[in-house]
Amino acid sequence: MKILVLGGYGLIGDAIIGRLLRDGHLVTGLGRDVGEAGRRRPSVRWIAADMSKMLAAEDWLPLVTGMDAVVNAAGALQDGPRDRLDAVHRGSVVALVAACERTDVRRFAQISAIGADLASANPFFSSKAQGDKAVTGSSLDWTILRPGLVLAPAAYGGTALLRALAAFPGFIPAVMPHQPIQTVSVADVAEAVSRAVAGSLPPRLAADLVEANARPLADVLLALRAWLGLPPARVVPMPAILGRLAGAGADMLGMLGWRSPLRSAALAAVARGVTGNATAWNQVCDRPLQPLEATLADMPANVQERWFARLWLAKPVIFACLSLFWLVSGIIGLIRQEAAADVLVSHDVSAGFAHISILAGSLADILVGVAVVIRSLARRALLAMIAITLSYLVAATLLVPGLWLDPLGAMVKTIPALCLVLVALAVLDER
Repeated sequence: MKILVLGGYGLIGDAIIGRLLRDGHLVTGLGRDVGEAGRRRPSVRWIAADMSKMLAAEDWLPLVTGMDAVVNAAGALQDGPRDRLDAVHRGSVVALVAACERTDVRRFAQISAIGADLASANPFFSSKAQGDKAVTGSSLDWTILRPGLVLAPAAYGGTALLRALAAFPGFIPAVMPHQPIQTVSVADVAEAVSRAVAGSLPPRLAADLVEANARPLADVLLALRAWLGLPPARVVPMPAILGRLAGAGADMLGMLGWRSPLRSAALAAVARGVTGNATAWNQVCDRPLQPLEATLADMPANVQERWFARLWLAKPVIFACLSLFWLVSGIIGLIRQEAAADVLVSHDVSAGFAHISILAGSLADILVGVAVVIRSLARRALLAMIAITLSYLVAATLLVPGLWLDPLGAMVKTIPALCLVLVALAVLDER
């Protein structure tokens, strides 16, 4: 079959594509940034497109014409500079369904969310529900799948956060540790989609994809810590105010382009519990979805999982430290221009050149200190930090070599700061 998969490079979408390829289908993937996806899965035909701007059936007709099935695994967590929930979850889906009805698309599989079938004021759940309504009201042979907490060999978003919390040194911090959670393996989600597009599921089926029993969030974290191979630790409940503050901070970072799973929408989802009803799926499937223990056993953790889990929480600290370091350095340089220039002048540098150098360097420091916390500018800011630091070191070595022997080690201390920039570059990618 020829199958179009929306959101094909996401945590769930990539697993779906992998399964459909193994089934022998011809797969086309669609997303905004498909460069890395093309390198990872070169056998897939990739189309770069922004769903939030495809709000008319005519926008979709060239893409769905000739397709036998469409799988929508795209989604966003919260409104932000890059995401518009209503456009992604409702508007584009309405247009996509209309286009499918005007072509030969036979089957439509929609990856929704647990709780999207319930009334909610939360924009994430309400927009998901409206998209699902557009699907169920169509003439297509549709399947709506609502996964619980999806666990996969890869980690992104909420699952990455849980790994990081489970790897916290000494204890496991958790807000709302008693909230019920039901997990599902990403392989089981991909299997369900495989059955849906093959027509081996009853038509017009809506089903929650969850393990049989719910368990407290604390138990999920303990299981993940044991899976990582770390020493046992106690789950320590965190005050609710910390969760709200973290959510507010993550929302602010979201406006700068960072997609933190700590945003208020994610916390609201945990607050209501990530639980569903497995009955509909069990009635049409020959086996229940596997529980958390079996999911973890199928993807044994190695050293790379421990590295990732430990570095994930360190990442915001690294970027905050770099931003503050460069901002403070630049501000002090502006405030104390004369004192800084006097250091250079005392080493036979002309006064004019010294003042220009201090002013230019201070402004450059402030510029990169601000830019590094803006997601779209972060990589260029980090590369600029490397270039600026190396230029400082070369200039100081040529003009004022005596600074290397300064008893406070001002020059020597730039080396570990440079290393921290390299670490930030190494952990910049989000998926």
